[in-house]
Amino acid sequence: MEASSDREEQLKRDRATRNFVTAEEVARLAGVSRSAVSRTFTPGASVSADVKQRVQEAAKTLGYRVNRLARSLISDQSNLVGVVGANLSLPFMARQLDELSRALLRRGMQCLLLNAAEAEQGITPLLELILEFRVRAIVVMSGSPPTSIIDECMANGVRVILVNRQADDAEADTIISDDLGGARIAAERLLRAGCRRIGVVGSGARTPTQIRRRVAFTDCVEEAGFKPIVWALGETTYETGMEAAKGLLGSHDLDGVFCVTDLLALGFLDGARGMGRRIPEDLSVIGFDDIPQSAWAPYGLTTVRQSMSDLTGSVLAAIEREMHGEGMELVHEVLPVELVERATVRPSI
Repeated sequence: MEASSDREEQLKRDRATRNFVTAEEVARLAGVSRSAVSRTFTPGASVSADVKQRVQEAAKTLGYRVNRLARSLISDQSNLVGVVGANLSLPFMARQLDELSRALLRRGMQCLLLNAAEAEQGITPLLELILEFRVRAIVVMSGSPPTSIIDECMANGVRVILVNRQADDAEADTIISDDLGGARIAAERLLRAGCRRIGVVGSGARTPTQIRRRVAFTDCVEEAGFKPIVWALGETTYETGMEAAKGLLGSHDLDGVFCVTDLLALGFLDGARGMGRRIPEDLSVIGFDDIPQSAWAPYGLTTVRQSMSDLTGSVLAAIEREMHGEGMELVHEVLPVELVERATVRPSI
């Protein structure tokens, strides 16, 4: 007993200037081999009850934690999933990241997040960095990776999953919401409300998602015989929505507007009301995404909803395909959307 206490005190003194407790230190304190420590913390491994108890007590005393990153490098298996995203403070992106990271944790995987907000030369350097961590998969929520880096990921057995973006001729999984169908739903709803002087509000970001929505909406309105007024300036922010309201309503007598994101729509609503427009009596407004703020009482925004649970579930299914022995067969999925009726569009005529 005294010898064990002496070992414990010596180990604590040895660690005074170091950071992480090692498995070797736990083994010395428990009086067992290094492999016995490894077996203790490996599910299903063979280890006697006595040894297991001694190792666990030593680990608790020293504050030991298993180095899972090192284990993944040794076994060439990883529970890390790389996630590349930008504009993470935007409500839809923040919610998407929150749901995905929690779902990964529930399945025993961890999220390695890289913020692409300042990736001025593209996201290739970020993807190259993620590969060094031996990740199981890479989820791209922002930016468009070139074919060359996607091919490198595939050659290393790493799935690349593009969320709401596409890469031409690339060997990557793609999971997108039905932006085209959603934009047409918005256009048809405004037309049914009797709107004929119609505007569409985007930002200057020109992301694939915004472009798909704006073009599909414009096409649908033009097919009905009307020419929509387009706003596509600034960043994708609430403030840009307010500026769009001032710019469009100051020079055009619009009676219907589609905003390609809810955040733009909320700013547009406040800007329009500030100019004396009654919603929906004078002006009907539809957004896209169904962020939580859209349902707040001051807004009651009618919007096109893309299911966050469906989006997250499809990403997880793509990640787990290889785990289930289905290899690297690619996934190309378009998720359905639906109109959520609230209080910003007049009844159909």
